[in-house]
Amino acid sequence: MRRLVEGPSALGQASVELLAALPALALAAVLGLQLLLVGYTLTIADGAAEAGAVAGAAGRDARQAAREALPGWARGRAAVSAADGRVRVAVRPPAPLPALAEALEVSSEAWSRPPPGAGR
Repeated sequence: MRRLVEGPSALGQASVELLAALPALALAAVLGLQLLLVGYTLTIADGAAEAGAVAGAAGRDARQAAREALPGWARGRAAVSAADGRVRVAVRPPAPLPALAEALEVSSEAWSRPPPGAGR
């Protein structure tokens, strides 16, 4: 039986290939993390919009309820509007660049009927 022996040149080539692949692996990891952050931000925007709509249906301040439903880090990155039973929450996800955060902004809307007797 013949045994293959790897010499120093094969080990050097593997090291070079690993070093060449590291930037691509790091970029893939950063992109994956950014996608997870955008998905999480959309989830919290959905929950805040729903909380605002439920509060509006109960006759409370929908904007305040939606803003309070957001985690602390997202409150400064959010725009909340409420009118006629419709609540809209837009949130910029965490990102390494402010321009990227603005480009990846997510929003969610929820609607509810006003409480009986409102507007009369």
